[in-house]
Amino acid sequence: MWVEAADGVRLRAGHWTASSPKGTILLFNGRTEYLEKYGRIATDLTGAGYSILSMDWRGQGLSDRVTEDARLGHIDDFSDYQKDVAAFVALAECLNAPKPWYLLAHSMGGCIGLRALINDLPVERAVFSAPMWGIFVPPNVRHVARVLPGLANLLGQQLRTMPGTSPRGYVVDTSFEENLLTTDPEAWAYLERHALAEPAFALGGPTITWYEAANRETAALFKAPRPNLPVKTIAGTREGVVDRKALIAMHENWPTASLEWIEGGRHELMMEAPDKRQQFLERALAFLSSDAA
Repeated sequence: MWVEAADGVRLRAGHWTASSPKGTILLFNGRTEYLEKYGRIATDLTGAGYSILSMDWRGQGLSDRVTEDARLGHIDDFSDYQKDVAAFVALAECLNAPKPWYLLAHSMGGCIGLRALINDLPVERAVFSAPMWGIFVPPNVRHVARVLPGLANLLGQQLRTMPGTSPRGYVVDTSFEENLLTTDPEAWAYLERHALAEPAFALGGPTITWYEAANRETAALFKAPRPNLPVKTIAGTREGVVDRKALIAMHENWPTASLEWIEGGRHELMMEAPDKRQQFLERALAFLSSDAA
């Protein structure tokens, strides 16, 4: 199904229904992601009794692009994603999605989701999977990363992808042995099949402007009041995409939130090896069905 944001951007949404649902999970996926990637997890969650609503963010999946080059997944400012959230909530209301509503947000979706919670997203609880509350940058390139946006703006190169990335897409460019997303070869093959079947699913590296906007938003989130609702954050001990120190720091003054680690897990716990994926599901579902904070 399709919805339209307030600024006219057309967005693709997906709805998985459960029989006799306990509520609805609003699934906020990460950068480069798309509805089909979460087909397996949607089956698990509907099997556990939850209806699921998700969408392709602007600039990715089959939603409208905001640049001429469809491979870029570009954004000028993260506030634009909140226009997508508003359209998403309106769709949930139009569909009479069974309440209570819950948030499940991964990676960039966790950045968007935290801002949405601060803006009073109407959910009872939230689970964050490796949320992007800071981007991990290797120490040897941190100085370059800091000055790069200013140089790009000066030279008119804002739409170039970040160094070390290309417009072809991470799954296309990376071998299983080198990937930072999953330890499971079958899950990696699943992502490769998607990238080959639909070019729009092989989104390229972030533009320099996207990177600058992401850093601006994560810095602002650290200064913002923490949402006063039950939150559980789960990440893997082998996380290499988002900044683990940022996850720890975010929870230091957040009394309603907890942070847990899955041993050996990489960035995409919902696409991990069966034992790690099951750990994530069990912890997330137990938390959603709990009465405790």
